[in-house]
Amino acid sequence: MKLALCAACVMGMAACNNQTTEVKSDKEEALERAMAPYVNNTVIATYSAMADEGLVLLDKCQQILVKVDANEDYSTLLAEAGTAWRAMRKHWEQSEAFLFGPAAAHNIDPHIDSWPLDFNAMNALLNNAAQMKQIEEEGGAYVGDKLGYALKGFHAAEYLLFESEEQGGRAIGTGKTHAANLTHAEAVYLLGIVEDLAQQAILLEDCWSGGNISKAKEAVITDSEGESMSYGEDYGSYMINAGKAGSIYVTYQRAAEEIIGGCADIAGEVADLKIGNPYTAADPDYLESPYSCTSTIDFADNIRSIQHAYCGAQTGDYAISNYVYRQDAELDTKVRNAIDEAIAAIDAIEDFEHNATDAKVGVAQDKVKVLEGLLKDEVLALLAK
Repeated sequence: MKLALCAACVMGMAACNNQTTEVKSDKEEALERAMAPYVNNTVIATYSAMADEGLVLLDKCQQILVKVDANEDYSTLLAEAGTAWRAMRKHWEQSEAFLFGPAAAHNIDPHIDSWPLDFNAMNALLNNAAQMKQIEEEGGAYVGDKLGYALKGFHAAEYLLFESEEQGGRAIGTGKTHAANLTHAEAVYLLGIVEDLAQQAILLEDCWSGGNISKAKEAVITDSEGESMSYGEDYGSYMINAGKAGSIYVTYQRAAEEIIGGCADIAGEVADLKIGNPYTAADPDYLESPYSCTSTIDFADNIRSIQHAYCGAQTGDYAISNYVYRQDAELDTKVRNAIDEAIAAIDAIEDFEHNATDAKVGVAQDKVKVLEGLLKDEVLALLAK
């Protein structure tokens, strides 16, 4: 009887263990392999680099204000600030395939990348002594909390950093930084905008990395009373630990679908809005970066964000592309070729800000739409099988 009872216990334990042992499908195992490289080498690496450039830009703008108040030349600083803005902007554009998660949940995308600007409100702000005093005293905190989206972010900073000229009733840039002639109010406003911009970039890195940021970045998102702006999130862990307690993703398939959905979304936005609105004259003022004249660079970097998300950002990264290739090598080749062709067509556009209706723009739009269709109609369908 003792032997029988022991055997029954062992069998019962085995049955219990079998019930709790997680057995992943080949698909789940393959997609799981793609998550850590995606989170660490694509998302966090991009946001970290963006936040690094934000600190550089913030430092330059702090020095510019000092020079303006001392009536000293700061033309070199202004050029360096323009370079830092372009570098920060590049990383942001290469992040737009993953605008889901913190960027959407905390409205960081519209917060830092809304356009066109509200010039009337901007001029009123610069001439409002009480508001300018608050910006000078509170900096990015005031800009972030009190100003509307059309008065802050990348494009407000862009307007103050880069020169523009009136063309057909519109302000179009030359791609060059302004002459060193900022007023005190403009320099204060620029610094407040950039401080808020840097804070938002750091918050993106903070949210995805679970607070694994540098001390310098922690200082920028901590106020004078020691209160941190951090949301206390670890979004990257949701993807890496899909299906486990605490994750918002029940399977790695759902996480992969989120990634490809983000890729399809930005492809559609580039084709239909960023390129489409100016090209069709539906909205000629819908120029993404009209003062720095980097719109086509923005478009190409948006497609590179898709490339990094789908193929991996670093050589050797296991990515969703690897899984697609195993299931349908022809589809994977089509997607990769569509990415390359879209970037090449965008790079072929000449002077988009002044010539948005050129035939080359239409070619680029068509190439991006092909990519969007492959992602939305074929890759997502393959993942759902």
